[in-house]
Amino acid sequence: MTERDDLRDRKRGPPCPFCDASLYKRHCKYVCPQHGVVIDCSDPFR
Repeated sequence: MTERDDLRDRKRGPPCPFCDASLYKRHCKYVCPQHGVVIDCSDPFR
């Protein structure tokens, strides 16, 4: 698997609350390309 395949397989999520970049979903977490993990899917207070 190449990096391009990895990017294509990522599911898009909501915008980052810090920079409005498009988050991607990765193993029950939403990840910003600039800030890293910003939302954990198991967080009940989200």
